Amino acid sequence: MSRLNIQKTYKLYIGGKFPRTESGRYFPLHDKKGHLISNMCLASRKDFRNAVVAARKAQSSWSGATAMNRGQILYRSAEMLEGRKEQFVKEIQMQGASKAKAIKEVEASIDRLVYYAGWSDKYQQIFSSVNPVSSAHFNFSALEPMGVVSLIAPEEFGLLGLVSILAPAMVGGNTLVVLASGTLPLCSVSFAEVLHASDVPGGVVNILTGDKKELISYMASHMDVNAIIYCGKDQEEIKLISTLSSQNVKRPVFYKKSDWLNENCQSPYFIEKTQEIKTTWHPAKI
Repeated sequence: MSRLNIQKTYKLYIGGKFPRTESGRYFPLHDKKGHLISNMCLASRKDFRNAVVAARKAQSSWSGATAMNRGQILYRSAEMLEGRKEQFVKEIQMQGASKAKAIKEVEASIDRLVYYAGWSDKYQQIFSSVNPVSSAHFNFSALEPMGVVSLIAPEEFGLLGLVSILAPAMVGGNTLVVLASGTLPLCSVSFAEVLHASDVPGGVVNILTGDKKELISYMASHMDVNAIIYCGKDQEEIKLISTLSSQNVKRPVFYKKSDWLNENCQSPYFIEKTQEIKTTWHPAKI
């Protein structure tokens, strides 16, 4: 007798758990030949709000973790992704890429995680400073995480694009709510499983799949989100995010890149984009 093939169920990732969308909605994902790959959860506004609550709850403990600890966790994610390399190559191929391109994307994703893990205890030295002042004080400027960041992942690279914007914001001490690529969402849920098995505390990273046009206004206007990262070139969406973000002084960051394999798409400045500068005065003498 032939055994039943057990199909993978792709869910959301919120608060360290894998719930289905509260709305019960889904959207079908097809390959280039029109064959059904999977039914993906169509996240709702309520799912996004739940993810923000989970991210806010986890923010203080994650930002308070040592730089070394955050780097270790990110490196562990790279290890886990390396161990599941064949699975991710297969998923990228299922969505229409060649095997060579799929391998290249997975390997670049692993390398990018290692890259940012290495920066975890170094970016402060690059961007912090001791400032000259004309009084008997020391004046220090240091970086602090923005807090809760919503991210709209690139459409072109379902895995590498996600990793390229998630890793720098995460290693900088922020907690994240990510909307995965709408056209290539398959690897996003599998990558959530990688994070889940890599000692990432629940709520630090929350990953949703769904319709960007439905969720973009909520991601930009939510009053408990401190920054938003948008990847894309749609001028109407960029204008909408800029307008809604200004209403509660949320920092908008726009990446109009399309080739995330390029080495210019990794830099400590990606970490700095989701940081605030805190300046401290200290008397030099009594």
